Amino acid sequence: MFFELIGTIIAGAAAALLVWAINRALKGRLPNWLVPAAAGAAMLLATISSEYSWYKRTAATLPAGMEIAQTVEEKAFYRPWTYARPYVSRFVAVDYAGARSHPDIEGQRIVDLLFYGRWARMAQVPMLFDCVAGRSADIVDGIEFGENGSITNANWRVLAGDDPILKAACRET
Repeated sequence: MFFELIGTIIAGAAAALLVWAINRALKGRLPNWLVPAAAGAAMLLATISSEYSWYKRTAATLPAGMEIAQTVEEKAFYRPWTYARPYVSRFVAVDYAGARSHPDIEGQRIVDLLFYGRWARMAQVPMLFDCVAGRSADIVDGIEFGENGSITNANWRVLAGDDPILKAACRET
């Protein structure tokens, strides 16, 4: 965030300096308001560019064995350009390479979900998926794993068959 702020300020200063130099070369023929207007426009464009490139930059840094399962696009009234093209503000990645399963239970696995947000810390949450029944449960205090692999006290949620996170979590590697 700090580096983006510095980059935005540098973009504004560079644009202002460029317009000032052009105006100087033209012996002051450009209007005086053009220098701050160019700085503001460059800062706005740098900010918009940073918003739209965040997702691609972050996704490119994911290690092997991670799959992006779901993205969330946003529109905001204070960002009118997002109505023309929404930007990805957050996404969920599934660590299918680190999926764990119990040999006595067919079709159930524990998978780490990683939640990324534009201005938020990344959160890693282990989830239990029943790939056969199409459901998931949070792994929280109170869930007990029996010796035969049985699971008690799980708060199961039924998921749609085409749920992208369920598909990614249950994918065979």
